[in-house]
Amino acid sequence: MVRQRNTYAALLAIAVGSLGCSQEPTGSASESIRSDSFSVHLEAIGTYATDIFDDGGAEIVAHDADTQRLFVVNGGTSAVDVLDLSDPTAPHLEFSIDVSKFGAVPNSLALSPTEPVLAVAVENEDKQAPGTVAFFDTDGNALSSVEVGALPDMVTFSPDGDTVLVANEGEPSDDYTIDPEGSISIIDVSSCAGHVTQNDVSTADFHAFDNANLDPSIRIFGPNASVSEDLEPEFIAVSPDSTTAWVTLQENNALAIVDIPERRVRALRGLGFRDHSRDGRGFDASDRDDEIRIQPWPTRGMYQPDAISVVPFYGIPFLITANEGDSRDYPGFSEETRVGDLILDPQAFPDAATLQADENLGRLKTTTALGDIDGDGDFDRIYSYGTRSFSVLSPWGNRIFDSRDSFEQITAVQFPENFNSTNDENQSFDNRSDDKGPEPEGVVVGEFTLDDDDDDETVQLAFIGLERVGGIMVYDVTIPWRPKFKAYFNNRDFSQTDPALAKDLGPEGLAFISADDSPTGTPLLAVANEVSGTTTIIGITVSETDD
Repeated sequence: MVRQRNTYAALLAIAVGSLGCSQEPTGSASESIRSDSFSVHLEAIGTYATDIFDDGGAEIVAHDADTQRLFVVNGGTSAVDVLDLSDPTAPHLEFSIDVSKFGAVPNSLALSPTEPVLAVAVENEDKQAPGTVAFFDTDGNALSSVEVGALPDMVTFSPDGDTVLVANEGEPSDDYTIDPEGSISIIDVSSCAGHVTQNDVSTADFHAFDNANLDPSIRIFGPNASVSEDLEPEFIAVSPDSTTAWVTLQENNALAIVDIPERRVRALRGLGFRDHSRDGRGFDASDRDDEIRIQPWPTRGMYQPDAISVVPFYGIPFLITANEGDSRDYPGFSEETRVGDLILDPQAFPDAATLQADENLGRLKTTTALGDIDGDGDFDRIYSYGTRSFSVLSPWGNRIFDSRDSFEQITAVQFPENFNSTNDENQSFDNRSDDKGPEPEGVVVGEFTLDDDDDDETVQLAFIGLERVGGIMVYDVTIPWRPKFKAYFNNRDFSQTDPALAKDLGPEGLAFISADDSPTGTPLLAVANEVSGTTTIIGITVSETDD
């Protein structure tokens, strides 16, 4: 049952980069490349609870194998909670790292793969002013700090440990009078990750694209904003060779490709739109129809990914995106409205009155920033936020797989009475159908070895967190363009009338812990749940089954 990945498969993977956005590779690699004869089982084995409800008590999590500690962003206390994971069935707070002297609240953290150093991204009290990345040792002692761009939203180390990358989102002020530039800070930590200075910080900006002809699916729409001001970096993934970073620009429906050695943004890729009118690509559009109704609709979904992760195949870094969706909704400017409030073009939508009923598309949140194709004041197209899916992209940003409506179909079967629930209230059936559905947000990839009588076989699994209804989707991505659903696990107690007692709500950050790094010698998944303020340890069992 050993997978012999052959040269043809590798060449096929390379060819994927030239495919169009919605295509999948043609032809078939050897059937021996991959077997489906294994199962995946997830089980919650331990939880640490902050008792902070709906205030960011647990957001981003990282694991240190040397100390068997978990480092968790606690936005509710403006600190990093450090948990003892030596017994994953009973994780407990060892100490907290106060980051308040570096700014307002921590947004993200990352551990160096080569040194006992923690990097924490901290936003400024004035969110439009430059933020900070502070460095600590793994005992919580402050080492150094540097200034980065406005609203550092995500921080990560390159796999070789030589570079720290920061996604500076640059959100506008509430009145939209100040809109700082989005950027990526690139920090050289090759000499010592704990002792960096401002001279080690470079900025990859978007100035080269201010007057460029961009892909039309890249959304540049903030009032009076340049391209540099409008782009909002969200999340970063880095290639295994530490030379390339891919940065999601969520509100802009785009992907930035960063050349790390050259400290510059090499390319911007528009992520296109999904045609929801086709079979298998629909969704449940209404929170007022009192039923599960996943079907095609005449809308276009903006992919707008949040998290992004890399899955390598024969040295080629494929990308996995969690297509959450997001809008701009500020007192000074809002693009949000509902389909029922649009003036629809009568030729494009002759059945507008029916479509705009609350039980159909009327309640669906949409944008006024797109859709008036001919500029006559009515809307010729309807757009929606996110695609309620995950995608696989080539290194060049071409989409080669999308899970389409499978997340809603799976949750509808497993939790029909709690379908599209919100994450801060139980008994909320269908609550989020009008607004991005289950909201896939976090994604991480883990590698597993299956023992065989003849040899060992390696498989790669993607874990995708659903922010609203909750839970973790698991897909086999060993062949990146042919993912296979393996499991869905939700550690939420829907029977609780008090949501504060409902276990895990709002999975935000995910950290995969390999068997080699685990305190038990078995693979684990650590999940930080933003709404419930819980960090839960999930045991992962991958078992061979009969062919």
